[in-house]
Parts: sequence; structure tokens; C-alpha cells
Amino acid sequence: MLSDMTMPGFAELDALPTEELRERAFVKARERHDVRFFWSVLKHLPDSDQAAALDGAPNSIGPTVDEAVALWRELEGRDLGEQEPLLRAAFIDYLSRE
Repeated sequence: MLSDMTMPGFAELDALPTEELRERAFVKARERHDVRFFWSVLKHLPDSDQAAALDGAPNSIGPTVDEAVALWRELEGRDLGEQEPLLRAAFIDYLSRE
């Protein structure tokens, strides 16, 4: 019950910059070892369509790793492009959950 009192509300979270939301969501996901959250965020980044096109075959592992690194860098506050509103919503939703 105590956690319900300290959980920030939508208005409080929505007032934060996207980078702050990302940082808070990532801290929470790391604490929970929530790979599913990170994967869902990666899928919505601007370069994710190119990465998804890679088949993951052993001979394409180099490009797959390179694309994953590029996507991860985008997660760290770089240009999120037109996906920013969607990612903001995902961060707020994640932070609103217990």
C-alpha cells in the first residue's frame, strides 16, 4: 500500500522531459531485469525496421550486433524522431505500473 502513495501520477510524469522518463524507466527495468521492456522499446526506435529485416543467420551476426548497438545509442537520449510520443507513452505507462 505504501508504494501506491509514492508512485508518481500521470500529470507528474507527463511534465518530465523524455530523457528523464527514459532514465527512470530504464532504472526500473534494470532493477527488475525486464528484458521484455527493453525489447519493446527497441522495436519502436527509428532504425528498428532496418534491424528487424536482418535474419539473424550466423553470417549476419556482425550487422545484427552493429544495428543493436546503434539502436541502443538512440535509446540513450539521442534523436527519437517521430517515435518520441510513442516512446514517451511507453515510459509513462511503465513507470505508472507497480
